[in-house]
Amino acid sequence: MSTTTTTKTTVPAGLDGRVLSRILEEGYGPGAWHGSDLKAAIADVPAALAFWRPGLDRHNIAEIVLHHAWCVRAVRSQLSAAPPEPFLREGEDWFEVSEGSSLGWPAIVAALDEQHSWLGTLVAEIAAGRATSKASESERFDLALGITCHAIYHAGQVQLIKRLRVD
Repeated sequence: MSTTTTTKTTVPAGLDGRVLSRILEEGYGPGAWHGSDLKAAIADVPAALAFWRPGLDRHNIAEIVLHHAWCVRAVRSQLSAAPPEPFLREGEDWFEVSEGSSLGWPAIVAALDEQHSWLGTLVAEIAAGRATSKASESERFDLALGITCHAIYHAGQVQLIKRLRVD
């Protein structure tokens, strides 16, 4: 994932923390109008399915979720003036995880939820003036919209993998 943003969108008039929070919810949850948001897509995934690989050199659901959590962390770093905190795994972007690894499915889901919660809090804090952002208003909009599109894209992948698994 490229973590460099460019302004692509005219910022809507009246942009505030509620608008950005609503955009973030559309991709992660709760209750996207378009179908399963990422939180809903993974809600019924058991560990065995989370680590099932649909094909050679294909990502499993656990890897997709961990990747998105890392990307949310990257967006938080771009929004804030603080360097990113250490992540669950060393490295960047994609992490190989499989059943029996030291990082279990519940920990991966918790990490995703935590990253999104922290992002939502940061967006609200910036809007309320209790936190500063190194990003301009238009960059903040682009980052919120981008991570939402990213979540929706991966929600679709998760739904497809769930359908591919034939028990």
